[in-house]
Amino acid sequence: MNRAGNERLLGIATVLIAAILWGTTGTAATFAPEVSAVAIGAVAMGGGGLLQALLAARRIRRHASLLRAQWRCLLLGAIAVAIYPLAFYASMRLAGVTIGTAVSIGSAPLLSALIEYRLDGLRLTKRWMSGAGLGLTGMLLLCLAEGSGHVPTGTDSGVIPGVLLGLLAGLSYALYSWTARRLMQCGIASRAAMGATFGIGGLMLMPVLFITGAPLLASWGNATVGLYMALVPMLLGYLCFGYGLARIPASTATTITLFEPVVAAGLAVVIVGERLPAMGWVGIGLILACLVCISAPVNVAKRQAVCSTPHVGVTSDR
Repeated sequence: MNRAGNERLLGIATVLIAAILWGTTGTAATFAPEVSAVAIGAVAMGGGGLLQALLAARRIRRHASLLRAQWRCLLLGAIAVAIYPLAFYASMRLAGVTIGTAVSIGSAPLLSALIEYRLDGLRLTKRWMSGAGLGLTGMLLLCLAEGSGHVPTGTDSGVIPGVLLGLLAGLSYALYSWTARRLMQCGIASRAAMGATFGIGGLMLMPVLFITGAPLLASWGNATVGLYMALVPMLLGYLCFGYGLARIPASTATTITLFEPVVAAGLAVVIVGERLPAMGWVGIGLILACLVCISAPVNVAKRQAVCSTPHVGVTSDR
């Protein structure tokens, strides 16, 4: 296999690792039931984002001039990072976990593809569209199966606002994935691009954490959950995600992360003691088929990203 093929497989593998780490968040949150979902989201994305920026500080300084030249793209990504956890957890609160998860996670690959189609001229292949269809169908079956044995947490009056917030969460996820990759295409190392984006987004989330995060300090158990969420799924997970984004399109990366609910469902069965109906196992099978479909080598044609700097092309972490 040529170097480009190896790089693509490496990108797919690291994004898959990120999805696995993100899939642990739901189970981890069950160990701190008195902490609100908004606080969990703020400490995870906010704390993890600031830690990313701290670890990438030297790279950020090295690429400061390029980041300033792309400040609009950077700011858009940071705002999307700040919006995502608030919209995602609010969606689950209003519409219920099943609907909120299905809309938020399921809409991201399609919205990411539309962004790349409109702004980058990406021509999606039939294979990608078939794989995305399998993954979205599988995720919907899995979410429905997970919710079939539980009383919905959402209310009838909150379903429509919850769905709209879920679409906002999916859009924000797609946006910060696209902006991070665009920064990389403009010559900025992946860790510098992700660190700057998530660092600014993390700063925006700090007021929310200060307002809602008091229960995190109420016990060692709650604090441990908060630290885990910030360090493992968000810091390590997004480091892997950024590494993968430097090697594969954002639409492919967001589709691979449909594996996240598979991990969440598996942990719920093994650790929390939930039972997964047959429909859920069918959904897992479809998601695995999706991963096989989109991971196979494929030729994707797209226009080269246009930057306001001469440094065009995705760069490694140097």
